[in-house]
Amino acid sequence: MKTVEQETLEGRVLDAAEGLFYGRGLQAVGMDTIRAASGVSLKRLYQIFASKDSLVEAYLCRRDERWRASLERFADERPAGSERVLAVFDWLHRWFREPDFRGCAFVNSYGELGAAHPGVAAAARSHKDAFRRYLAGLVAGAGAPDALTGQILLLAEGAITTAAISGSPEPALHAREAARVLLASNRPADREN
Repeated sequence: MKTVEQETLEGRVLDAAEGLFYGRGLQAVGMDTIRAASGVSLKRLYQIFASKDSLVEAYLCRRDERWRASLERFADERPAGSERVLAVFDWLHRWFREPDFRGCAFVNSYGELGAAHPGVAAAARSHKDAFRRYLAGLVAGAGAPDALTGQILLLAEGAITTAAISGSPEPALHAREAARVLLASNRPADREN
């Protein structure tokens, strides 16, 4: 069991790592930079995270939990049905407008290290699988066919990538409109005719 001090130090290290890894990239940031940003001695840093690899994996795990929890809280505030699916794109639009937005941390990390780092690849796959499962639940709640999940997922993922490259939050709105059209054309009443 971790002490309060251990949890506090771990949190400081992860906060520093998240800002640096997401902002600069995994390979550009060394443990000494994280030490300086967190204010945790290098010896203590290596006691908490035995290697940079273990720190990268912990950063991705925490980012996944926070990202999905934020999205789910936002969507759950909307009425059940199609509005919750569309809320995903509203949340993305809000995220894309944040000053430190640099795209998907999992795609970025996989692009840097995925093929050479099984932990990063596993974290990226796990995040994308969880996002897909979440969207599948929203699509089912909207009464749309399960096949729509993959299309909605591609719209969201495409919006994330396009927004990161273009520097504009607008791809979320374009993807939202496409999702709205897909949902409207796949209403249960429309499929019965």
